[in-house]
Amino acid sequence: MIESLHSDPRDSLDLAAGPALPADRGEILELYRRHVSAGQARLARLMELPLECRSAGCLVYDENETAYLDCGGYGVFLLGHCHPAVVAAVRRQLETHPLSTRVMLNPELARAAARLAGVAPAGLDYVYFANSGAEAVEAALKLARLHGRRRLIATHGGFHGKTFGALSVTGRPAYQDPFRPLLPDVRFIPFGDVAALADALAEAGAEGCLICEPVQAEGGVRIPPPGYLRQARELTRRHGALFVLDEIQTGMGRLGAWWGADHEGIAPDILLAGKSLSGGAVPVGAVVATAEVFAPLSADPFLHSSTFGGNPLAMAAVQAAIQATTEEDLPGRAGALGAWLLAELRERLAGLGPDLLVEVRGVGLLIGIELATPALAGELMLALLRRRVVVSHSLNAHSVVRLTPPATLTAEHCDWLLTAVAAAAAKLAQRKKP
Repeated sequence: MIESLHSDPRDSLDLAAGPALPADRGEILELYRRHVSAGQARLARLMELPLECRSAGCLVYDENETAYLDCGGYGVFLLGHCHPAVVAAVRRQLETHPLSTRVMLNPELARAAARLAGVAPAGLDYVYFANSGAEAVEAALKLARLHGRRRLIATHGGFHGKTFGALSVTGRPAYQDPFRPLLPDVRFIPFGDVAALADALAEAGAEGCLICEPVQAEGGVRIPPPGYLRQARELTRRHGALFVLDEIQTGMGRLGAWWGADHEGIAPDILLAGKSLSGGAVPVGAVVATAEVFAPLSADPFLHSSTFGGNPLAMAAVQAAIQATTEEDLPGRAGALGAWLLAELRERLAGLGPDLLVEVRGVGLLIGIELATPALAGELMLALLRRRVVVSHSLNAHSVVRLTPPATLTAEHCDWLLTAVAAAAAKLAQRKKP
């Protein structure tokens, strides 16, 4: 696989892209402490975190123009940073008409909606654009309410955001408890458990609405048994419930197909998109639904609205991102590259043994490394950062380090990543020595 990886002039290691804007780390830390988050400032000092000043391709650069390989980013950068086609589209729109009055028709919104519906599972023809994934979840839950689906079924470990509605179906009490009471009538079931799902849907009946992910990303890259989504689709239909599939982090090619739903040939009633939907350039989220489900918002466009939702700048980015993803076959690339990387990572980490390493698992370019404790996961993240590789922790599973690299990784990048993993594993393995 590694011989087939192409080079990308955006992230050449000669740092030809030019210097970052001047920034003083001490000043930025103090500003964080005084105006952003004192806790975040303390953590940054403890971890000796650098400043993130610019990016290109698979690389981000600090205040000293040191390059870091970005294998994190919480799933946003499947196209890499500053993809030329996306940047060009955003620049044109910025210089022409970045935000709309919302009185007249928005041509970029119409085109972006058509583009997204064109790559969505069959039958999902209507699109509502939001400014984030959490906003898309809120819109989906409101659509469910409009259809009388008041009894929500979510999964333990699932993550859908931290606004009130989204938090209500996010399966981690640590985030929920400080803000209770949340939405009523939410039942949590084990992810991937068909029997539990059948029981919950039977109880909810025609008032039911299931929301889940194809693979739990923030839940620690939890992969359900084969056929789970197909059975979920069959059960929701049988009981007259709605099926909301949250593909905010898994969609747009991350799992080796345009959507996780495509792996099992299903179409939910509502699909949620975000993260890499705008090519890593502009925040955006989306609800894609059937005509029947979307009917209330189609009939009354003011029933749920947002000043900045569907703004021309974001819509230009969405169009360019979908086109680039299609032309470069990033779903196919993510599938092949992800399978190869997964095997290589398992080999590099095998020597840790079960007392340190639980499992390395993944689908496409969503890969999780589960350590025995959260402390070990933190050590691994720091060891990789010191070797200039950025990875992500998992919000709902602190023992799991996640890799969500761009599908544009080159052979040089893969060697960089695997060499860093081997060195980090050797450091962790020292714990075994007397």
